[in-house]
Amino acid sequence: MNIQTLNSINDISADEWDSLNTDDNPFTCHAFLWAAEKHGATIASLGWYPCHLILREKSGTLLGALPVFLRTHSFGDFSHDWPWASAYDRLGLHYYPKLVSGNPYTPSSGVRFLVTKHADREIIVKVLLQAVLQQVQKLQASCWQCLYLRSDDLASLKQEGLLIRHGTQFHWHNRGYRHFDDFLATFTADKRKKAKRERRRIAEQGLTISVRHGDEIEPALWSSIHTHYRETFFRYGNHPAFSRDFFEEIGATLHQRLVFFLAFDGDKHVATAICYRDRETLYGRHWGADANYHSLHFELCFYQGIDYCISHSLQRFEPGAQGEHKLSRGFEPADTWSAFWIAEDRMRAPIADFLQRESQAVANYQDEMNEHSPFKN
Repeated sequence: MNIQTLNSINDISADEWDSLNTDDNPFTCHAFLWAAEKHGATIASLGWYPCHLILREKSGTLLGALPVFLRTHSFGDFSHDWPWASAYDRLGLHYYPKLVSGNPYTPSSGVRFLVTKHADREIIVKVLLQAVLQQVQKLQASCWQCLYLRSDDLASLKQEGLLIRHGTQFHWHNRGYRHFDDFLATFTADKRKKAKRERRRIAEQGLTISVRHGDEIEPALWSSIHTHYRETFFRYGNHPAFSRDFFEEIGATLHQRLVFFLAFDGDKHVATAICYRDRETLYGRHWGADANYHSLHFELCFYQGIDYCISHSLQRFEPGAQGEHKLSRGFEPADTWSAFWIAEDRMRAPIADFLQRESQAVANYQDEMNEHSPFKN
């Protein structure tokens, strides 16, 4: 077997790369990674250096891949490791560069080790893991971070001795609901009444909602879609990494895997929620509006997504990071997992101790949140 490093995702064909993306994840597919790189979201000037690993048989047959970025800061990877960088600095050590395997600007769980169906997954994961740890040494990186893992990768990395980080988000789960009212019927009376009132406010303000996929957006809408996305970032002093050209391109390439919930006031497009999907999960990513409409954020970012999952038989809705306000609208605390290889001996034990204490705090927090569940039982 031979390991190769790709300094651009476009150094491999889309067909070859996507043959490994067996769960159809939108953020791991070639189209998303190439559009992000091509349109300036994952480039050196923003601290993203692609160095993806691919594994081939000597015959040239592709066996597996591991998306990897060398990072010179932590903006956009949702690693939440700023205190670690500060600790390194206090010891006179360099935290950056670091290596990251995760979705750019996207804190959603997914398979990180991409393995062809006919190969032994355990063997391929071990070879790719050995290769990325050699990259850590070669590039003099402080660590390798494998962020927001699914359970199959988690077990493998834990067995190999990596440090595991336990986090939490709020996810919605489809329990065989026939329609939205069927879902609301599981709420207590006061929570159900509140949700219905929030949904009624949309019509009372004269707003209408339209659900479109990436290949169903007319050209005139792309400007307002991107304006809504961009202005939300500016409002909070953050950088909007994705350009209008990026969204137009992935609309044409991802098709049904890109979902827009659009609000209109008459003929005027006034708000947007941007989501992605695969065969089982809807992923909420971005939101923006021209003005502060009552309850519109809840409608576009939560209720419309739940309705969409029910009607399209999706099993889970991951609306992004943070947000205790999601709890009362039917989202439940869910575990997230990341794995870390720490190169510096002096930092490995302190970080391991921190992660152990943080994990207990996360578990306590989840217990507390579950006490405020809107469900009857």
